[in-house]
Amino acid sequence: MSKTKKSHSKDFKSLDEWLCYLETIHSSEIDLGLERISQVAKRLHIDFSFACVITVAGTNGKGTTCAFLENALLNETINLPVVSSKVTQVAVYSSPHIERFNERLRINKCDIDDQALIRAFEKIEQVREEISLSYYEYTTLAAFLVLMAIKPEVIILEVGLGGRLDATNIIDADVSVITSIDIDHQAFLGNDRESIGFEKAGIMRANQHIVVGDPNVPQSVVDHAKKLNDTITSSKREQANSKVKIRNKDFTVEQHNSTNKQVSSCWQWHYIDHIHTSNTKHSLKNLTTTHIPQDNVATALMVLKQLGIELTTKKVNTLIEQTVVIGRTELFEKVEAKVDLDRLQPSCDVMLDVAHNPHAARYLATKLTQFKEQQKYPKIFAVVAMLSDKDITNTLAPFSELIDEWYVAPLTVPRAAAAEKMSEALHCFTNSINCFDNITQAFKMAVEKTESDNLILVFGSFFTVAEIRPLLI
Repeated sequence: MSKTKKSHSKDFKSLDEWLCYLETIHSSEIDLGLERISQVAKRLHIDFSFACVITVAGTNGKGTTCAFLENALLNETINLPVVSSKVTQVAVYSSPHIERFNERLRINKCDIDDQALIRAFEKIEQVREEISLSYYEYTTLAAFLVLMAIKPEVIILEVGLGGRLDATNIIDADVSVITSIDIDHQAFLGNDRESIGFEKAGIMRANQHIVVGDPNVPQSVVDHAKKLNDTITSSKREQANSKVKIRNKDFTVEQHNSTNKQVSSCWQWHYIDHIHTSNTKHSLKNLTTTHIPQDNVATALMVLKQLGIELTTKKVNTLIEQTVVIGRTELFEKVEAKVDLDRLQPSCDVMLDVAHNPHAARYLATKLTQFKEQQKYPKIFAVVAMLSDKDITNTLAPFSELIDEWYVAPLTVPRAAAAEKMSEALHCFTNSINCFDNITQAFKMAVEKTESDNLILVFGSFFTVAEIRPLLI
């Protein structure tokens, strides 16, 4: 069987052929556990000792936190022994992608090329033999092989699902980051924040920098960090404890909302040094409005502080302005054109967001509430498609008072939720529901029906954004 696989793999000339093959070689799409991937990683001699590694877990906010860190760390000197000079290369491994698989691994913001991935796939196929790997495990190992060849000074790993049993957790990182903890993937992670928090906390290591950005951190996360540090000698325990930074204990955010609609609101970030300087507070004031969730910027700033990066208001505001992530409250402003068969350019504003669980939906709803308060758009139309294993009712509920008309449709993936299932959830608070056979059809109809001064919101899944975004570029 092993020989057959090796011979067959030689026929794969393109990345698409490889990816199609990887979809067929394992029994299930999601198969948590480190045993299989660890065995293959050992055969491949996976080793990141040459780099500063940052692992980022969380229910939401991972991708935007990674992007902010990516922007910030280039051309900085990190206060860790593993990096002794200025950073010239920052790599980010993330998933899922929106338009091209290559988006999952980027070096200095440039997506990796097909051939580098193909060479990595071929190497994995040569050594895995009888071990079956899921699509995600296989592609994660491929990314690791590419990173070992390039050897960037900083590697940022976005955790896929959970943390403790995610494929990225075979790596012992220098910094572990948890962005937020909320309800999602209950079948794999548990039905409450404490259970989910325990799974996220599984990326932590003893005597390692740990940053937790959730404003209301579950006790399971705090307990796990304490347990890890209790395992080391008492002489090093104080030093280890100084490496654990938790939101609203070690760093805080203070909001200043302007009453003048012409003036942007500003905010402050505070770091409290409990260990070295008798609870001295260090502050960054007059920070500007963020394009990505402000909480994720606050978390990233704590990471940078732990790495010894000098932070100033001017530097941070520049990073805030630079950090825009596709599919996260991504706004396409008016383009005066009409729907045609080849290209779609709506005359109204369109916002794309990958929000697919209640926590992300609540954040997105706050953005729309701001639009309502500012009277920016007379009406907001929503185009939504979700996966069937998501909490559809509680993801749609935060928009009950914000959306004037709904356009729902299924995705073209096996886990897609039927339009009827989404419609049933919406009927709890509205009758303005239009159902379609596919999400592109739903979007085109929303464009035809809306006025130029309105907003169309497209959300519900990475797959939803992936299908609509090419129509807007």
